[in-house]
Amino acid sequence: MDHHYDVLIIGAGLSGIGMACRLALACPEKRVGIVERRKAIGGTWDLFRYPGVRSDSDMFTFGFGFRPWNELKVLADGPSIRQYVVDTAREFHIEDKILFGLRVLGASWSSTERRWTLRARHDDGSDRVFTCGFLVGATGYYDYDRGHVPDFPGLADFTGRFVHPQQWPADLDWHGKRVVVIGSGATAITLVPALAETAAHVTMLQRSPGYIFSVPSRDAISAALLRLLPARFVYALARRRNIFLQRTLYRAAMRWPDRVRAILLGAVRRQLGDAPIDDFTPSYAPWAQRLCIVPDADLFKTLREGRASVVTDEVAGFEGASVRLASGRSLEADIVVSATGFNLQALGGMRIEVDGVPREPGTVLTYKGVLLGDVPNLAVLFGYINASWTLKVDLAAQYVCRLLRYMDDRGATVATPCAPADEAMEVCILDAMRAGYVARGEATMPRQGKSGPWRVSHRYEWDRRVLLEEPVGDDALELS
Repeated sequence: MDHHYDVLIIGAGLSGIGMACRLALACPEKRVGIVERRKAIGGTWDLFRYPGVRSDSDMFTFGFGFRPWNELKVLADGPSIRQYVVDTAREFHIEDKILFGLRVLGASWSSTERRWTLRARHDDGSDRVFTCGFLVGATGYYDYDRGHVPDFPGLADFTGRFVHPQQWPADLDWHGKRVVVIGSGATAITLVPALAETAAHVTMLQRSPGYIFSVPSRDAISAALLRLLPARFVYALARRRNIFLQRTLYRAAMRWPDRVRAILLGAVRRQLGDAPIDDFTPSYAPWAQRLCIVPDADLFKTLREGRASVVTDEVAGFEGASVRLASGRSLEADIVVSATGFNLQALGGMRIEVDGVPREPGTVLTYKGVLLGDVPNLAVLFGYINASWTLKVDLAAQYVCRLLRYMDDRGATVATPCAPADEAMEVCILDAMRAGYVARGEATMPRQGKSGPWRVSHRYEWDRRVLLEEPVGDDALELS
């Protein structure tokens, strides 16, 4: 069997399927393959099975630009998103290009052969070898094998169930149980209302508060417009509108942080009524960490009804069926859910070599937020941290297609971004986000440069111009 591809994509999640579809549209003559370590399409949305799992971005911008999300649901649940990715792959005939159950261990570039050689291990223990002219990493940015669990003192003494959302047990029964959810991010605020539907009580234990913003679960504007206009136009309009709103909110937060903070906290105060707002008042400015979104204020409704509560404190240890807090208080718990985030990981943890010399992702620069400096024919798809992930991934996928066509037009087989010797800075591509997972794992992520194509903008307007409109060729991109 021939295992050589013009383009080989690692990962069959949202990013990998989007990349394959863009190639099918723009470069149908290319032989494209996808290597996926899991046994199903979906990536994150196949992995996460915890109660209430949903998108934390609106689906009009989270969906693909070439196949828009055509439903009125704003924040979709995990199964719906997974089905959307599967349906997209089927519509663009991508399914038969995917090789499942293969974990890529390493990729080695040969300048003599002008190709990548990949070593992969199948679920059955056998090793496979693939070669390709151009390699695309679409593995996301976190470790699929294990989520982040802090070194909690005395955890071995806890007599209840302790779980992490990334490996949610299928047999876990929380009906009538006392549940403590440790964390305050997107996963925690999703879990609390879902678990509280049948649990005796759910406590969200947070070390510090985050910003929480409520949005309608259904797009009423689009629903009204559908009575007058064609669906295709209405959903395209919703996408453009929400891109504008996302960007406007972020820019406003950067320019007038105190005003935006007051607006966000005012909305929370209206939801809480007479309850204290201290547990929802962050110490940092808006968008220093990602803004958390809830549909129809479901978290606040659960709190008002008394089915859940919020405690701001730190874990001091575990003892029997309780969590001891730094304040001296204890929380009784039958189940503890450690919604404490994930571990950053670039390229799914695989090793990269160029002519036998290892290249650690955390030591190379990123070029236009897509390619890696001084590494030939390698694109790595990273989304936005201040907007929908897919917006940037889709721009990056289109840029890769432009680059491949540009190379073909000039008879080139190799494209290598060449970074100036003094360009690198000691910040990674996620430096604009000061979340805990970034602080823990930034050394594993590609670096940023001081200027130009070596800087990551996190600005959709800028990226759209650079990746889709400006000429592909420049002084930093070497073709051979």
